[in-house]
Amino acid sequence: MKKYSFKILMIGIIVSLFTMTSCLNDLDTLPKDKDIVLADELFNDPAAYKQVLAKLYAGLAISGQQGPAGLPDITGIDEGFSQYLRQYWLAQEVTTDEAVIGWADGSLPDYHEHDWTSSNEFVTALYNRIIYQITSCNAFLRETTPEKLNSRGVSGQQLADVELYKKEARFLRALSYYHALDLFGNFPFVTENDEVGFFFPEQKSRADLFSFIESELLTIQDGMAAPKSNEYARADQAAVWTLLAKLYLNAEVYTGSARYSDCVNYSSKVINAGYGLEPSYENLFLADNNTASGVIFPIAFDGLHTQSYGGTTFLIHAAVGGSMNPADFGINGGWGGNRATSALVNKFNSGIDTNASNNAIGAASNWGLVGSATANGWGGPDMSLHQTGTANVYAGFFNLSDGEIKFRRDNDWGFNYGDNGADGTLEDGGSNIVIAAGLYKITLDLGNLTYTIEQDPRAMFYTDGQTLEIESISTFTDGYAVTKFKNVDRNGLPGSDTSGNFTDTDFPLFRIADVYLMYAEATLRGGGGSEATAVSYMNELRARAGNFGKVTSINLDFILNERARELFWEGHRRTDLIRFGKFTDGDYVWPWKGGVAEGTSTPSYLNLLPIPATDLNANPNLTQNAGY
Repeated sequence: MKKYSFKILMIGIIVSLFTMTSCLNDLDTLPKDKDIVLADELFNDPAAYKQVLAKLYAGLAISGQQGPAGLPDITGIDEGFSQYLRQYWLAQEVTTDEAVIGWADGSLPDYHEHDWTSSNEFVTALYNRIIYQITSCNAFLRETTPEKLNSRGVSGQQLADVELYKKEARFLRALSYYHALDLFGNFPFVTENDEVGFFFPEQKSRADLFSFIESELLTIQDGMAAPKSNEYARADQAAVWTLLAKLYLNAEVYTGSARYSDCVNYSSKVINAGYGLEPSYENLFLADNNTASGVIFPIAFDGLHTQSYGGTTFLIHAAVGGSMNPADFGINGGWGGNRATSALVNKFNSGIDTNASNNAIGAASNWGLVGSATANGWGGPDMSLHQTGTANVYAGFFNLSDGEIKFRRDNDWGFNYGDNGADGTLEDGGSNIVIAAGLYKITLDLGNLTYTIEQDPRAMFYTDGQTLEIESISTFTDGYAVTKFKNVDRNGLPGSDTSGNFTDTDFPLFRIADVYLMYAEATLRGGGGSEATAVSYMNELRARAGNFGKVTSINLDFILNERARELFWEGHRRTDLIRFGKFTDGDYVWPWKGGVAEGTSTPSYLNLLPIPATDLNANPNLTQNAGY
């Protein structure tokens, strides 16, 4: 199904690519395993440079050298749990108002409860995975110095290729250091200039780490491939600019100094590079999303060649349970774990200017809605539908409460329609139409005597047999399920792994919609952009989302909620809530925050994860984050 121009190849373990803890083991011992290749031997093959670069990209997707299990990159935790994206997603989503996970494996419930400690094995796995990825990038950079390349006779086009690979390796290292900066703050720091062997890495302050990441990205940006010109799933200039924009958007959290004008600048660079929005939102999360527009940098997965129990295999399987049909998701069964909180679901009940949205449809008509769910109840007056420009078709946006509605003309019960069969077909004087509270786009087609009631198409929830509120986290049917990620293509065909175990769906780590939202937020925070342009970007997102309403003005609360509506379950939420001062402290709570069903405030030191006790005990240069 999916054809990659840049394949992730398994080439054996390079001696330099050991998982780094603060106290490294003896690296002078020669390997005895015939599958382990020494660096000098490996790089005698000119193709090895690109193959090792592929391994660096694969570090975001796979969990070991064998796949899906066996020969793990890091130890001390089940290999499926150890995968980079899976651990990053858990920390960024399950700690927030967007997700719960029903499993009680080890200390996993600590994420809901906001009571993790330095001994939490999932925090440790995330920390070690970030370090492993940085170590791998350092190893590649050590083997591609001018001296070593010259000694191996690397020249001409091959030398130019390797120079590009080095910049991509530096980008990947900067990405992982960015994750370390965001999640852990102060972090042990190692580059290719540090010799391999036994030593205690120094801990770099959050501000200094910010400066290093910024410097690296600014240094490599001009030498990266132009936007959209690199092979699929390889980083280019736009990926660098996006990471810079994210760094600057959060600079006030990381360093105490705002950099919003820089965020506007680099967001604009990405936007001006020509990325268009994917016309169909759901196409961004399907098995053929490598063909979707607007993805700047994905983590690539292939059901046959990048098998692990993390990544989108985890995201898709774990979100399926209850009465859901696994075949609809291109998998052989659900794991019954991840669901949405009502806090996320309710974000879709606001966000537009209903008056402006209705006026954009057309003039008010003499047809409208009446009923207990409407603002004026059964006594009216009716809430007006608007003329669409198509004869006998009327539409409107409505905030409704739990109750019932009917369609009526001229506020007159002599002309009303209901639905006797609850099948979308209208009958004169028919039965009341039951509706739950929410924001809806309702369309009446008098030509066919049909109607539709739609919500924001980005609200991709499965509700059959599911309750909105979560009484028990361990019960999958408590909480709406999320149908966002699927291992089927846009024609409904399943991925390449016919067993249904492993998925082809790529994870869109950076995409243009996020950049639009960053531009808008940085503009509102004083970054110097155009607020009118920011509003137009928000309306582009709305237009792509099934023309689901317009906005005429925006504020920061709108931006935070729109980020949830557009980007939920994509690994942004913890960072967003911290930037808005809503992750800890204060009065913003969500279901099961702090281990309480109704949610409770939690202390601000939790804005950073702790340095794992194992590393803290091993390295005397490390200092624990405050509060732990």
